[in-house]
Amino acid sequence: MKWMILLVASLLVQPVWADTLETDLAAIQQRWAEIQYQVAEDDKEKAFEVLAGDAEELTASYPGRAEPLIWRAIVLSTWAGEKGGLGALGLVKEARQHLEKAIEIDDQALDGSAYTSLGSLYYQVPGWPIGFGDDDKARRYLQKALAINPDGIDPNFFFADYLIEQGEEERARQYLERALSAPDRPGRSLADEGRRQEVRDRRAKLATSR
Repeated sequence: MKWMILLVASLLVQPVWADTLETDLAAIQQRWAEIQYQVAEDDKEKAFEVLAGDAEELTASYPGRAEPLIWRAIVLSTWAGEKGGLGALGLVKEARQHLEKAIEIDDQALDGSAYTSLGSLYYQVPGWPIGFGDDDKARRYLQKALAINPDGIDPNFFFADYLIEQGEEERARQYLERALSAPDRPGRSLADEGRRQEVRDRRAKLATSR
C-alpha cells in the first residue's frame, strides 16, 4: 500500500516540478541573452562567471534532467569565449561533458540543443594538441541538431557559421536565410533578435566577399 501512496504523490508533484523547472530555465535563458547582447564587453566575462554559478545550482536542483545540463554548458562555453586563451580550455571541456551527459539522458531535450552546442564547440575549439576541436565531429553533431529541429534559428545559424569556416560559402547562405526566417521562440525575444543580428552580420560579410 505504501508504494501506491508514494507513486500517487509523485504524480501529483510532477506537474508543479515541471513548471518550476521551466521557470528556472527561463530565468537563466533571459539572463544569458541580457549578458550576451546588452552588457558592455568589458563586463561580460564577470557576468557570465556569476551566471555559471546560477547554472550550477540549477543542475543540482534538477538531477537527472537534460535541460539544466544543456544550459550550464551554454553558459560555460560562452564564458570561455569571453575569457579566451588557455584559461578557457577547462571551461569548454566541462561544457562538453555536460552536453554529452545531457544527450545520454534525453537527446531530444530543448529541440536537440545539446547537439547544436556540442557541434559548435567542436568547430570553434582548437584541435589537438591544444584542444579537442574536430571539424568532422562538428558537422555530424550540427546535422543531428538540424534533423531534430530543421527550422530552428540556432541550428541553422551555427551550421551556416560552420560552413563559412569550411569555405562552403554558397551553402552557408542557404542556412543563414533559413535562420533569418526561423519562427520566434516564446519568451526568447531578446535572444532571437540578437541572433538575427548575428545572421545579418554573417550575410553582409559574405556579400562583400563575392
